[in-house]
Amino acid sequence: MPSAYQIMWVLVFFDLPVGSKSERRRATGFRKLLLDEGFIMKQFSVYLRSVNNRNVADALADRISRFVPPEGDISIMFFTDKQYGLTKNFYGKVIKEAEKPPAQLLLF
Repeated sequence: MPSAYQIMWVLVFFDLPVGSKSERRRATGFRKLLLDEGFIMKQFSVYLRSVNNRNVADALADRISRFVPPEGDISIMFFTDKQYGLTKNFYGKVIKEAEKPPAQLLLF
């Protein structure tokens, strides 16, 4: 089992234009791609996924970069599981526990 310093969290956040029908279609397609790649929606334009190591995280970011719509602002950030474990989540005034990486490797 990889350590908390090897497991990586990949965070994709974006602002995509949705003014026209084609822009909405591209934005929806990009969100669907992230879900198909195993991401979970943290917030409407913030998606999150845990992977076993940095090499997998880099390969995932490369795959996503091939599907970036022609307009908009997209960022991909990487955190170790140890760093992500320091996250403080709030739901109103209630503190929520941060997401945990899967207990086992998920195959898609």
